Amino acid sequence: MRQHDGQHDAVYSDIHSARSIILAGLFGALTAVGAVVTIPLPWTPVPFSLQVLFVLLSGIVLGGKLGAMSQAIYIILGVIGLPVFSGGHAGPGVLVGPTGGYLLGFVVAPLVVSMVAGRGRREGTWSGLKDFAGTLLGVVVIYIFGASQLALVANLTPSRAISLGVLPFIAGDVVKAFLATWLARHLRRRGLVL
Repeated sequence: MRQHDGQHDAVYSDIHSARSIILAGLFGALTAVGAVVTIPLPWTPVPFSLQVLFVLLSGIVLGGKLGAMSQAIYIILGVIGLPVFSGGHAGPGVLVGPTGGYLLGFVVAPLVVSMVAGRGRREGTWSGLKDFAGTLLGVVVIYIFGASQLALVANLTPSRAISLGVLPFIAGDVVKAFLATWLARHLRRRGLVL
């Protein structure tokens, strides 16, 4: 009987692992789709896009490790030449360019979102507030990575990097954080959160 239980556990583990990898790939693809929706802003080299929505949502839905993996998959696709970065850009040069820090922040943000929000099938106001707080902190992480590299690469003062690479996006990113929280709540109700 013990051997049968072990086989069942191994099969369940394999199925769960395959599902996790598929979901990580799906969220990487969603982030790529979010990059297609871009609005160039004339006063900054950083365009408005929907990528951040999927980065934040990955931290709630997949948890920290898988969320980070999903964003690493997204970055790898872009680095190897698929035009998945905002504006259809691709290649390793994007990672070392003025907006590369935001991409690196995409990998770290789901870890922070998950640490604050937790994960799993939860309900209630407190759960929603934790999710929203986690997503807002995830945005801050993206800003820290992004503005730091923007300042370094574009030879800007920190305050100038913040005025170009953070301030124009705060309102939109707060809306994306709220939307990620709202979507996570509805996905939980349908049992679609790991």
